[in-house]
Amino acid sequence: MNTLPQISEAEFEIMKVVWKYAPISTNEITEKLLQTTNWSPKTIQTLIKRLVTKGALTYKKQSRMFIYTPTVNENEYIGQESSSFLNRYYDGDITAMVSAYIENDKLSKSELDTLRTLLSQKPKKGGKEYG
Repeated sequence: MNTLPQISEAEFEIMKVVWKYAPISTNEITEKLLQTTNWSPKTIQTLIKRLVTKGALTYKKQSRMFIYTPTVNENEYIGQESSSFLNRYYDGDITAMVSAYIENDKLSKSELDTLRTLLSQKPKKGGKEYG
């Protein structure tokens, strides 16, 4: 896996919009984020510029507009961040993480049922069965 850029929580909000709607203009990004945040348009533009500088976004200028596309794959980035979280807080032990969520009543019955179903099925890759 490539080393992906470090993206702050605020920058991640920008990335979620770009991943969902790319290619997307500055105005469209701003319009979507003004519906869900209390950020100013200037703040949004600053975050977009930071993501371009970090190499997470690229852009093309079309007449007077900048159109952005991600250079970072969403699944790859989330996978990296998930692994980082697991390693940082649970020493890479997913069983410890799930146990902590269960013990602290952080999982609903529906979530527990989904986990049981996932664990009872064969994995889609890797060749080994769970259990």
